[in-house]
Amino acid sequence: MTTATESPTDGAARAGRALAGLQHDRLTLDRVDRYLRGQHAGPYMPRTATREYRLLAQRCISNFLPMVVAAPSQALSVEGYHRSGAAADAPEWHSGWQANGLDARQAAVYRSAISYGHAFVVVLPDEREPGRPRVRGVSPRNMWTAYADPSSDEWPLYALELPGLPGAGGTVKGWFYDERAVYPAVADEETVTLGPGRPHGLGVCPVRRFAAQVDLEGRTLGVVDPLIPLQDRINQTVFDLLIAQTYGSFKVRTVSGMTPPLKRDPETGEPVLDGDGNPMPRPVTMDASRLLMAPDTDTRFGTLDETPLGGFIESVEMSLRHLAVVSQVPPHYLLGDMVNLSAEALAAAETTLMRMVAEFKRSFGESWESVLRLCARVAGDETGAEDLASQVQWADAESRSLSQTVDALGKARQMLDVPARALWARIPGFTDTDRASWPQMAAEEDSAARLADSLTRAAAPVGPADA
Repeated sequence: MTTATESPTDGAARAGRALAGLQHDRLTLDRVDRYLRGQHAGPYMPRTATREYRLLAQRCISNFLPMVVAAPSQALSVEGYHRSGAAADAPEWHSGWQANGLDARQAAVYRSAISYGHAFVVVLPDEREPGRPRVRGVSPRNMWTAYADPSSDEWPLYALELPGLPGAGGTVKGWFYDERAVYPAVADEETVTLGPGRPHGLGVCPVRRFAAQVDLEGRTLGVVDPLIPLQDRINQTVFDLLIAQTYGSFKVRTVSGMTPPLKRDPETGEPVLDGDGNPMPRPVTMDASRLLMAPDTDTRFGTLDETPLGGFIESVEMSLRHLAVVSQVPPHYLLGDMVNLSAEALAAAETTLMRMVAEFKRSFGESWESVLRLCARVAGDETGAEDLASQVQWADAESRSLSQTVDALGKARQMLDVPARALWARIPGFTDTDRASWPQMAAEEDSAARLADSLTRAAAPVGPADA
């Protein structure tokens, strides 16, 4: 299906441009994907490297990039969604969020967006239940979108989704989205063929971008790509450490001025000769349980010192600290040297990480609000679809003890006269589902307290003054 102003040829042309964009972006995104999975560029080594050298090159890969992605993504978790002026969760929270299992699936969107720079979420009506929204995340390796203004547009003009790139002579089936419908697409290396579309009735291309960082030109940047040179440097240093550890980390015993014992024929007692006619020496067995002796008076025993490894270890630690600075991840996350840190010291160490997380929350929060408003439109709720003041609620992941939080909230209640129930949402570790039952529980407790007070008064003995 095509729009009234667009011919099938126009739709195929836009899909072809999207295919070219996806092929271009995959060059960078696939590199990021390889590094996240530990498939790094190997360290430098000579062309004549032996099999043992190559084995050490495989073992030197120390992949710290997944931790750089996990640190901020694990601090991101949406736990509620409120419309403007409402205290309870909006209907689309249940029909769009909870029904699609996004409590668990939201993490994959954050990891993809933080790793690659952006990710996508698609919202469509269910084919069997048109009023029910279907929400799913899509990797940027499998989707490309076009915008009129890529830095500020909420919705794209169109989008192409392919589960993989077509190879030589092959095709890949996927989907093409625009503001009217979703079309089955078949792509080869150069063109995309669109089939009859299924109208979605949402009025926008139902693909929302989740951008970790986006500049005024619409370019997105993830946390992994800038760190690849540092990761390669760490791998090279670890490789050099393994080489020094394998070949030079132990003392070498030397002997000079001693005639080595020769291999002799057991029958004749004559020395055994090699192919060149030279006597073959007998291996000297040497370990900690043996004593070396030499019959020659000119024999001298000595040792060669081992190669110190401290410099290599310090170099690895320095590179990890550089990685921590560039990525805004606390150094103790990468070095594992956290010892007896108080809650205040831990919060101070995580300041830069929490600032980065706060930036992600602002960007991703706007994206989730767009997604949930579109879920309301799928359900036919135009009030929720047009509520631009709605907000998602993020779980508090900062390093503060519960006692500190409760103490601060208690002071806000006593000193600033903030209503107690307004502070319930600030208590960490609870979801809106948990808090929904608190008013009734509080009312029951108040009723029970009043009943107990009445019974106590009724059972109190009547004194002379009362008479």
